[in-house]
Amino acid sequence: MTLPNRPRYATRLNAFKTKGDTVAQMIAAAGKVGGLDAADLNYPDHFDHHSPAELGRILADNGMALNGLAMRYYTDPGFRLGSFTHPEATTRRAAIELTKRGIDALAEMGGRLMTLWLGQDGFDYSFQVDYARQWDNTIAAIAEVADHNASVDIAIEYKPNEPRAHVVMPDMTTTLLGLAEVGRPNTGVTLDFCHMLFAGEMPARAAMLAGRHSRILGVHLNDGYGKRDDGLIAGSVHPVQTVELFVALDRLGYDGVIYFDTFPDHGGTDPVGEARANIAVTDRLRAIARTMAGNRELADAQARQDAAAATRLVMSTLYGT
Repeated sequence: MTLPNRPRYATRLNAFKTKGDTVAQMIAAAGKVGGLDAADLNYPDHFDHHSPAELGRILADNGMALNGLAMRYYTDPGFRLGSFTHPEATTRRAAIELTKRGIDALAEMGGRLMTLWLGQDGFDYSFQVDYARQWDNTIAAIAEVADHNASVDIAIEYKPNEPRAHVVMPDMTTTLLGLAEVGRPNTGVTLDFCHMLFAGEMPARAAMLAGRHSRILGVHLNDGYGKRDDGLIAGSVHPVQTVELFVALDRLGYDGVIYFDTFPDHGGTDPVGEARANIAVTDRLRAIARTMAGNRELADAQARQDAAAATRLVMSTLYGT
């Protein structure tokens, strides 16, 4: 049974950052968009000058809710060789304890989603690391932070590389293998559209795998050319694949938050205008996806693997006859 998607949009808060802006000013700017009703905060970066309670009040004052927190290890040069996989046990312990403090801050704010992007955990050269040891350290760390508060969901946001040449969790299948070993019910996956393209994946297929073998805890929407994490406006490069992802999410019954992980700050784009474009395009593509999720003619074409018939149906729905 397909459940209705209830549009609820969150934003990457740093998209609204200009030189010298405080966290409060970024939240206020995001609140001016209209249609954004949630934000993710980075831990510990966004907590340097505000307590969790203060940040909660600032969000509420601007008509926004907390979607969740995202750990940011890369701002600490001590984690350059890794957070959960650093060669020094004391540094690995520091990363785990920092994550637990982030979970505590999240719980204090009434949030339930902690996203881990382990971009520092990897390697750059052959023979640089013991692969089994890196894997074991990663699995043990994720299990420990998941056990810290069973009411908080821990989402793994995978990415094939950057900043490390190879990372421990580079794609959907590796992430699902890891989560199976972690074996905790409060873990799952965050789908990032650009990261999936970057990993050479078809986003809808990756979503299907996540729905079968884990839990989809978040969807980061953006777009790009597949060569790097471009963070462009949703649907601007891959509208067909974006619609297909929404069809897959509808079939899985996903009705959670869509988080715009886009980078207007990288190219000098007006962040308010960009956010409004994200919302307008996404509203349209989600509406199209809903009509396609139960389309019998499309299902029949897929059953026959009839690419021509499926393409005609998709294109006529997207662009008209």
